[in-house]
Amino acid sequence: MGILTPDPGLVFWTTISFLTLLFLLRKYAWRPILRALKVREEYIEFALKDAAQAKDDLDGMAEKKRQMLNSARLEREKIISEAKVVRDEIIQEARDKAETEAELIMSHARENIEKERAEAIAGIREQIGTISLDIAEKILKQELSEEVKQESVIKNYLKQIEFN
Repeated sequence: MGILTPDPGLVFWTTISFLTLLFLLRKYAWRPILRALKVREEYIEFALKDAAQAKDDLDGMAEKKRQMLNSARLEREKIISEAKVVRDEIIQEARDKAETEAELIMSHARENIEKERAEAIAGIREQIGTISLDIAEKILKQELSEEVKQESVIKNYLKQIEFN
């Protein structure tokens, strides 16, 4: 026989082998294979649901994270602005206190300077007066030792007084 012409015995035994194999597979393997496929399908479906749930949770967490970051950023800016205000107040208070103390120190210094100046002027006047009296006394003693000189000095002073 040829390759293209089927032999009836071969066809019969091939059919019997195929039907026996089909019967055995159907009886012993088909249900476990279908059950395993169904379990696999359920597992895949469950895994897909879990993945979708995890994705939703992750998206929710990302949104919460973004909100928390925005909240933290706003809180940080608020704290920084409050700190700047407090810093400016402290600086202003320090300036005011320094100016007040400087004015107080300056007024005390001015008072001390004026007092010392007045004392110095009084001391100088006293010394000048004492020195002038000493000089005048010495000049008068020299000049007025003779009677003629005394009369001429008196006449000179009287002439000056009349003109002035």
